[in-house]
Amino acid sequence: MTDRQLMGLEEHFQPGLNLALPLAEWQQLTQAPASLLTRRVEDPHAALPIRLAAGRYLAETLDPRLDVLNPPMIRIEGGWIETGLDEARVDSVMDRMQGLGLDRSWIEKEVPRHTVQLQPYAIGKYPVTNLEYKAFLEDSLEPRIPTNWAFGQFPVERSNHPVYGLSAEDADAYVAWLSLRSGRAFRLPTEAQWEYAAAGPENLEFPWGERFLPEHANTAEMGIFNTTPVGMFPLGASPFGCMDMAGNVEEYVADDYAPYPGGHAISDDLVTVVGNHRIARGGSFTRFRDLARNCRRHGKYPREIYVMGFRLAETL
Repeated sequence: MTDRQLMGLEEHFQPGLNLALPLAEWQQLTQAPASLLTRRVEDPHAALPIRLAAGRYLAETLDPRLDVLNPPMIRIEGGWIETGLDEARVDSVMDRMQGLGLDRSWIEKEVPRHTVQLQPYAIGKYPVTNLEYKAFLEDSLEPRIPTNWAFGQFPVERSNHPVYGLSAEDADAYVAWLSLRSGRAFRLPTEAQWEYAAAGPENLEFPWGERFLPEHANTAEMGIFNTTPVGMFPLGASPFGCMDMAGNVEEYVADDYAPYPGGHAISDDLVTVVGNHRIARGGSFTRFRDLARNCRRHGKYPREIYVMGFRLAETL
């Protein structure tokens, strides 16, 4: 299948979702102070076009939510937690995700459900943005320019969108740089830390609950087919208040793929084509709801439809 078919699109051109504001409303929005715009972006009562327009204007100016050396982090106490999927639930997942072309082995990667002890940690409220990643490139002079930055130029209009077009090693290099520059112990989250931050103590299937709701995340069901400003889907916040964990971009974690304790290795298409690979979590604007499940384990397949970013964690 082509990438367009995988995104549920026809091969011929189709106009996208129209989220433009009337000129008068746009002008009114641009006259608002930045403090009001930041509230608009994450206002669950504001219409989607308003949230997007507020985010767009902040991208072109300076989004006060973003602080490169002091990113907003959420403390999680940890403890003994359960992660993964009970084997008895695999059939139910396959039934609920019918029509998305899932291979059963993809879901079997989540088995078995098991107990893990987590020490207290912090995790990023948002995924790392283009603006933050630009600071890393300018300061480090690393040749790690995201592949989706056209001609290697910084996309000002997407400064407060999640960065993507990266390898796992790019994400590792960023957190090493940030730790050095800030004097703090930043890193990528482990799989268990990421999943617990998304699912909460009740082990929800999606960050907001047990049922997929398309207006809660920037996935293919929403039909935007591009990144959006971080935090723009406040109804999709996790129980701990983490944003964009179900959509926008897929997120690398610290772990390479390995079967869970008590499980068995799965040789799916990702393993057979890529081999050893870094796990990614969370859905994206190019993918459907199956990747938005908190338990879902996936990674970077060599196609453009896989849009890979990352989120920070911090050792406390």
